Amino acid sequence: MALFGIGANSEEINFIRGDGFYLRPGEMRDHQQWSDLRERSRVFLSPWEPVWPADDLTRPAFRRRLRRNAEEIEQDEAYPFFLFRESDHALIGGLTLGQIRRGVAQAATLGYWMGVQYAGKGYMSQAVRATVAHAFGPMRLHRVEAACIPTNTSSAKLLERCGFIREGYARAYLRINGAWQDHILFALLSTDSILQRRPEAG
Repeated sequence: MALFGIGANSEEINFIRGDGFYLRPGEMRDHQQWSDLRERSRVFLSPWEPVWPADDLTRPAFRRRLRRNAEEIEQDEAYPFFLFRESDHALIGGLTLGQIRRGVAQAATLGYWMGVQYAGKGYMSQAVRATVAHAFGPMRLHRVEAACIPTNTSSAKLLERCGFIREGYARAYLRINGAWQDHILFALLSTDSILQRRPEAG
């Protein structure tokens, strides 16, 4: 059955497998794992994310989230993925290729989050590399953009390890943790050299 009804090629677009992990869109069976992980990681994630709605972790809100995600996938606007460890199928984080622009742009924006107990273990670096390869492969994108708050040095270092290039600085770029925050802008192109995107530890 085609996932979210987007056609025969949906599995190619909606599933990414890496070394010891895989990514796929969320399903209702993931709610408990997701809500538990997000709750445990609340303090860790809050400085880098928009303010969570009061009902964010509830089952009805999760259902609405999946419905919205399915619509975005159907319209080729965004591809939200959950990140799972393959050995035990534990949900450990998430990545999204969003704000997809086709036509002359062929670009998307990368966002990601990691559960607190899994941070700093190299999972996200591997997942970002796999997601970028997916963007430049089956999704046929030319450019993947990302941004982080200047004080989020871990995220900036992760993007640089994965080959992203700093391109600029945007004032009051996104409303994060209840305030408009400046962001450092990064991007990676499908035409960037292999050496520039070489895998590194972490």
